Amino acid sequence: MLVVVADTTPIRYLAEIYHLDLLPRLFTTVYIPTAVYQELQQSATPPSVRSQLATSPAWLVLAPEAPTTDPGLLALDEGERAALTLGMTLHADLILIDERKGTAAAAQRGFETTGTLGLLVRAARLGLIDLEDVFNRLKATTFRHNKDLLPALLAQHQKNRKL
Repeated sequence: MLVVVADTTPIRYLAEIYHLDLLPRLFTTVYIPTAVYQELQQSATPPSVRSQLATSPAWLVLAPEAPTTDPGLLALDEGERAALTLGMTLHADLILIDERKGTAAAAQRGFETTGTLGLLVRAARLGLIDLEDVFNRLKATTFRHNKDLLPALLAQHQKNRKL
């Protein structure tokens, strides 16, 4: 069983596009630190996200994070720092994270990472979602990405389906 730890943004955007259900379909359990849960409940978080996470689903395990003295993590935001610290504590196999600094810090510590787009591509490959539809839904959110990335991922996915 994979040990998966998530930062805020993949959970937030999957919830925003109403595909939070993909996580338990891709992974048995996802761990999040308390700081990530708190970020997901802030007033700035869309109400639809807060309501979907008001009661933690059984597959989402809330875990307290330990303080870190790792100087390489101090430049990250609280959720990223907590997710990586929890990942180190649990010896995670995968960190779900979108931000570049956080992804780089995770890679420096030997973690495999994937973000929102990677999760969506993985789910599409398994036939769980229509990738074009979810990308259109994602574009309607505040999710930040290179404008050429979604068309490139969609084209690659369609090419792979034909093989």
